[in-house]
Amino acid sequence: MPPDALLRPVIRMDEAVFDVYDDLSDIDRQQWNDCFPGEAEGYDYLRAVERAGIPGFEFRYVVGKAGGQVVAAMPAFLTRYGLETTLDNRPFRDAVMRIRGLWSNFLMLPLACLGSPCTETGHPGFHPDIATIYRAELFDRLMAAFEAHARTAGYTLLALKDIPQSLPSNLTEAITARGYAEMAGLPTAVLDIDFPDLDGYLSGLSAATRKDIRRKIKARNGIRIERRSDLGPYRERALELYRQTRERSDWQFEDLTLAYFEGILAGMPGQSFVTMYLVDDELLATNFLIRNERALIDKFFCMDAEKGRPFNLYYLSWIDNVEYCLSEGLQHYQSGQAYYENKVRLGSRLGANSMFFRHSTPLIQRALRFAAPYFAIEAPVANRVEAD
Repeated sequence: MPPDALLRPVIRMDEAVFDVYDDLSDIDRQQWNDCFPGEAEGYDYLRAVERAGIPGFEFRYVVGKAGGQVVAAMPAFLTRYGLETTLDNRPFRDAVMRIRGLWSNFLMLPLACLGSPCTETGHPGFHPDIATIYRAELFDRLMAAFEAHARTAGYTLLALKDIPQSLPSNLTEAITARGYAEMAGLPTAVLDIDFPDLDGYLSGLSAATRKDIRRKIKARNGIRIERRSDLGPYRERALELYRQTRERSDWQFEDLTLAYFEGILAGMPGQSFVTMYLVDDELLATNFLIRNERALIDKFFCMDAEKGRPFNLYYLSWIDNVEYCLSEGLQHYQSGQAYYENKVRLGSRLGANSMFFRHSTPLIQRALRFAAPYFAIEAPVANRVEAD
């Protein structure tokens, strides 16, 4: 049988109808997950995000159905976006915030975005019976449905967030064909677990890094490490550590809530946990993680910088996560975005992502295209390491 004979879609795409939902519970869980096979940040994760009450965000879900079956889907959100968010210039960002105290709309635009503010990457999902060559058409219709929804709601700036550059070219072409401009986004750091044990991992690092990590591992004595499925008596302290860590961050987009962290832990049993690092019964760091059968995703490492840094807790958490992957037979440790120099030093590769944007006013779109290089995130420099 010729290969082309296998490309006829089982589901008739001409029957597909696209709608935008504001409640994920209105969409069948299994049908959503069928469009995102093996996705750790699937239906249960997105539901926890929706219920977390994250200030400033309204969540949406764009779904195409044919014959009652979901054939294409993608999460989305609405927010007011500060153009300085990705600017790698803290004094400028601080100046913007001071001006915004007098003029709340300064450099703020109402944004309707495909993707999620709380996932590592964004991409459309398709029913597995839809052949690759037909997916661009469905994606185009999905984008059109969301654009119409955004237009009705009064949103003039449209975007797609953290689209992997490894996305099939026909899908990327579908984005640019609708007039979106591309801008570099934050890469995703991934460590491939292609070594048999911890010694095998360390042997793949540079001699200086290997020596440094072995020295730091010795600091585990006196540190109590607990892996939990809830925050227990540490709820307020865990939130305090997140607040401290967020304040130190160069990029502050969403402001997460205690309900977010507890929702992930409660709503994803067997797929989520928090590792706690305690010294003399004082919680100094938390590491929130989710997983599937292939990968461990490090969502947030939160630390008391003053008390935790002398114990090298960031590095100890890294080694603990590598050992967890080894013990569970996982293939990848995905450590997320930011602090790339350290992650490259520790053996990670960087997966490039892109942002796409389009303004409904042509003049403003031209201005945004011109300004995009100044607001794009600077490419990570692999040989610059954060001080220990």
